[in-house]
Amino acid sequence: MIPGSIEKCEQEYTRNGTSGIIASRNIVTGKIVAPLIQPTRTEIDFVKHIENVVQENPENKHIFVMDQLNTHKSELLVKFIAKQCEIDEETLGVKGKSGILKSMETRTEFLTDKTHNIQIVYTPKHCSWLNQIEIWFSIISCSVLNKRASFASVEKLEEKIKEYIDYYNKYLAKPFKWTYSGKVLCA
Repeated sequence: MIPGSIEKCEQEYTRNGTSGIIASRNIVTGKIVAPLIQPTRTEIDFVKHIENVVQENPENKHIFVMDQLNTHKSELLVKFIAKQCEIDEETLGVKGKSGILKSMETRTEFLTDKTHNIQIVYTPKHCSWLNQIEIWFSIISCSVLNKRASFASVEKLEEKIKEYIDYYNKYLAKPFKWTYSGKVLCA
């Protein structure tokens, strides 16, 4: 880039790898909680993240708002929540055959049960704007992972994400203020 000159983009680049992030956002403080920054996003990784969040305040009731990704309705998540709610694992049934584990629908019904200490609330499909962590992912994308960002390795990328989360939690974290009043938009 040169002042007064149009930006020129090189069409070739070296891809040094990718990483992923699984995180939660405390809606009261605005802080990012128990982020997992690693190359995979499997159901095992997701349950590990949920477990880490719950371990921070095990006596509290936890309500997680999330999209309807299949890892968010997994057998492992049902088993983890059943264990936390002291529900006998034998009553869960068999995945794909019987009981709570029979189908996505039966698992969803169990995971959204309001009587559990850990409850999941699923956003409607195509409504990620209702999910505050998705909004925060947009913030980190603009702040750290913008089109001019360049990282020599996956480790440097993950280090930068961790640094930003620490900075965000210390200086920028606050509850989001919803401004939509519920009025119908007119054309």
